[in-house]
Amino acid sequence: MGKLKITIADILRRDLFQNAKLIAGEGGKNRKVKWTHILEMENFDSFINGGELILTTGSNLQFDSSAGIDQLKKLIKYEVAGICIELGTHIKTIDPSIIEYANQHQFPIIVFTCIVKFVDITQDLHSIIVNSHHEKLHHLHNLSNEFNQLSLASNGILKIIKKLYDYFGKTIFLITDEEKIYYYPIKCKDIAASTLSKSNDDNQQNSYNHLFINGEVYTIFPIKGLGYSWANLYIQESIENIDDFSFSIIDRATLAIAQILLRNRTIEERKQNQEEILVQQLLQGKEYDTSTALKILPTPAENLYYRLIVIENNLKPKNLKDNEWEEIKLQQSIILRSIFRKHSFFPSISVTKRKIAIIASFYKTSYGNKSDVNLFQKIIKDIKNINEEDIFNGKNLYISVSSLQKDYSQVTNCYVEANEVLRLQRQGILDVVFFDDIGIYRLLTKLNPKDLENYCLHYLEPLLQHDDLLLTLTVYLETMGSKKETSDRLSIVRQTLYHRLDKIEELLGHDFMEPIKRQAIEMAIHAYKLLNKNQKEKSFIEKYNK
Repeated sequence: MGKLKITIADILRRDLFQNAKLIAGEGGKNRKVKWTHILEMENFDSFINGGELILTTGSNLQFDSSAGIDQLKKLIKYEVAGICIELGTHIKTIDPSIIEYANQHQFPIIVFTCIVKFVDITQDLHSIIVNSHHEKLHHLHNLSNEFNQLSLASNGILKIIKKLYDYFGKTIFLITDEEKIYYYPIKCKDIAASTLSKSNDDNQQNSYNHLFINGEVYTIFPIKGLGYSWANLYIQESIENIDDFSFSIIDRATLAIAQILLRNRTIEERKQNQEEILVQQLLQGKEYDTSTALKILPTPAENLYYRLIVIENNLKPKNLKDNEWEEIKLQQSIILRSIFRKHSFFPSISVTKRKIAIIASFYKTSYGNKSDVNLFQKIIKDIKNINEEDIFNGKNLYISVSSLQKDYSQVTNCYVEANEVLRLQRQGILDVVFFDDIGIYRLLTKLNPKDLENYCLHYLEPLLQHDDLLLTLTVYLETMGSKKETSDRLSIVRQTLYHRLDKIEELLGHDFMEPIKRQAIEMAIHAYKLLNKNQKEKSFIEKYNK
């Protein structure tokens, strides 16, 4: 990594430094010098950016006594590369305590025992630093071209990794979200395989993180595309030892790898026409070709289950040309397939402009009605976090999940379930995702509006002209009859609540909190909400709110 950087050791070999002497910080000779700076003022803090080689006559320093240690600490704190001091004019000698402290922190102190022209030194060093920058840019340009060419070659990912190894001389491997491994040199295969196992066990979130493997530190570089992490690149080096130029090289390499992964997934998605047709046939309850289903859906097994996920955009769809929509559709499918596969699901996807339907199949490893719910919640979180402009914005989506099923003949019913959840979300009645969580609405949504209206009138008609009483009763039932919590939530004093409860008892009867009647009233309140949100039944509500 240090091939193209200018170090203290390089500078000491320059002609202008023939009479110079490194009196401290021998261990810091490999410090990178970004620039040179002549500093003579006492308060130099604001003039330091880090990486400078400072030239001074010592007029601003107290290095001839231990009092200068505080100034030395500042130089080290601000990551100065080193300091050159002209002895004689202001400082005759460097105090031993200064030399000792500099040695402890590997901070180079260079002294000139005769008068030197700092302007000649700065001109000389700046010329080689600038030339080094030009050389780096040229080298980076060439490497970028090589990475791009390798991305078009067969087995391009492995060739890019080998190219990185040639530059860094360090073990490098890559693990994709589909658990494919690429590595170089060959001997690091076991390390890569063990890392794959560890990342699965820990469910690690890798983002410029580090990992210790067999006592060695590896820096992790995520490779992203379409707002989603598709792979992690591991380099056997701590992040502190990777300079800006090396970061640029890694960035070019990961971009080339991302292009390969995107291209491969694009090719894969373009082959999904049969899957699209099969999913639509299952959603609509139409006949489908069994042999095609066996190719697309996972292998049947006793522990094979699925849930149907339906995603709906709550923004008005844009007018897109066919070719524009096809490209967006393709990218949406790539993003979603990657997310589901990351969590070990087998997704079968249908993407339309209005809705996306995903049959998320999986092999159940534990038993219980909701053992898979946590996984689906993680998937939903990943989807909500996607923010790809004009392609996929997770914040503008409604997402619903059907009940758990085994038989694919039930996909049509699952589609009905998922749409019921979406309807409740859109109407603001419930903020839930799973059909399992909609409770009494599983029954209410199946009843016709007239039956719901009659039911509401039977139990709630005396309250329909009193909004404050209906709201009070609703909150009172939600808080399990807690007067304190009810008054707090309604922001009313306890006496007002008592007055309202007395009025409710007068209108509904003294037994309105008895179990059977209470259940009936609670159901009527939910039915009222459903009718109130349904525009077709608005006349019913207006009739009792005028």
